[in-house]
Amino acid sequence: MSRRGKTIALTSKADGFEFQAYHVRPDDARRGGLVLIQEIFGVTDHIQELADGFAEDGYEVIAPAFYDRQQPGFQASYEPADMQRAVALSQAAPWDLVAADAQAAIDALGGPVFVAGYCWGGAAAWLTAARCEGVAAASCFYGRRISELLDETPRCPTILHFGKTDASIPLERVEEIRTRHPDLPIYLYDAGHGFFSDRRKDYVPDAARLARLRTLQIFARNGGGRGEGA
Repeated sequence: MSRRGKTIALTSKADGFEFQAYHVRPDDARRGGLVLIQEIFGVTDHIQELADGFAEDGYEVIAPAFYDRQQPGFQASYEPADMQRAVALSQAAPWDLVAADAQAAIDALGGPVFVAGYCWGGAAAWLTAARCEGVAAASCFYGRRISELLDETPRCPTILHFGKTDASIPLERVEEIRTRHPDLPIYLYDAGHGFFSDRRKDYVPDAARLARLRTLQIFARNGGGRGEGA
């Protein structure tokens, strides 16, 4: 499937490392910028497709390749061996450098800039909302590793999405997040992990549509109005 965007290079101010990103611009009036953060599988066709979809909604999107330090251009399938490699790469990505790379993407976009992330990216989006400058709002999807970052507090309006039957994120862990951050909206869906991805067996179209609507709404309420972006 052809893609609307192109590959660009970004440079981290933390260590001067140059990494790749998928970049796509809206065809119509611009609502703002969006940093789209990958699942553990890398900047796959699915992530590029999501970026294209948000561009159709009026956002200029950058999806950074956060694993480029370890394995440039990595894209995993859902086969067990690929998934094991993807997990290893996600665990080897230091949060400090993840935040720095996210900041490079934010800086490359004119404001307002929003963040959305899925799976590993859900936790990375949380981190970005807490540590990075220039984020107007964030939407975090089933970020299991948010539990490692509970001492971090988002500095912008942030919403979280979890599946009620997600075996990798027990509801007890979700309640820990709610207890530590009671002012942040947490939405629970009749779904498992990865319910937003139509590539996965846990895909739930109704849950995905509702979560996407809520994501677009929080962006719109925080500066993402049609034509307001730089």
